[in-house]
Amino acid sequence: MTADKLTNRDVDEAPAVGGERAQWLAALAKHRQFLRFTTRDLTDEQAGLRTTVSELCLGGLIKHVAEAERSWGDFILGGPAAMPDYTALTEADWARRADSFRMLPGETLAGVLDDYAEVARRTDELVTTVPDLDATWPLPKAPWTEPGAQWSVRQVLMHIISETAQHSGHADIIRESLDGAKSMS
Repeated sequence: MTADKLTNRDVDEAPAVGGERAQWLAALAKHRQFLRFTTRDLTDEQAGLRTTVSELCLGGLIKHVAEAERSWGDFILGGPAAMPDYTALTEADWARRADSFRMLPGETLAGVLDDYAEVARRTDELVTTVPDLDATWPLPKAPWTEPGAQWSVRQVLMHIISETAQHSGHADIIRESLDGAKSMS
């Protein structure tokens, strides 16, 4: 899927559910669309360019959001064992993690967008099928996590939406710095 071909069809393909779950799906779809839209009409090279003092690029942001959403989906299914112990990561692990914010040689914008679409489909399926939105797991060990904290599926979904929205804003700034195009205004 390319960002310049996004339509309401992307939202309409979500499984039919009602109530709170429909609201989660709608919020996810809205913020994903904003993020993908920032890459419309770009080449692979442009998607990999840094346009600010930040290390971030548009393709890397989408890669990162896809990886984060994938990891949190794993967490919904398997709890903290499905995620790394961030307090035990080595310097090499952190360097590999930093690569999720960059377009690496051989990666394409189309490939990054396709991966993100697949992750989104999986998350949408979880939203519609997980038996209990109140089910909780202890959070994985991380320097930014309060020891003993737990999140419900609902809190994880809120985090995925928040992270996607935050990075959509980052992407909008990067895109405007790249060629003046704006996504959210």
